[in-house]
Amino acid sequence: MRLMETVVTAALTVSIAGVSYAAFIPEKLESDVRVVPEAATCRTVDTAIVGYLSVNGVAPTSTEQLAGWVKGDISAYSIENGVAAGPGC
Repeated sequence: MRLMETVVTAALTVSIAGVSYAAFIPEKLESDVRVVPEAATCRTVDTAIVGYLSVNGVAPTSTEQLAGWVKGDISAYSIENGVAAGPGC
């Protein structure tokens, strides 16, 4: 029983230390957070491509055709082979 308690205590101590260490490096946390919106935006553009295709019967050839399908700025993206290409893709 003592060995199990020691293992659990060690695991908790290591995980708490890791979280505390990450809290003292805000630049690292910020860079991790910035990656998520780029990936989500890429997914949003891909979803808009599928929606456009299903409604119009043809795939869009440029992001300008998706203007009514996506909120926000997607000027950094393009459409290559029917999927979004750009940051986070």
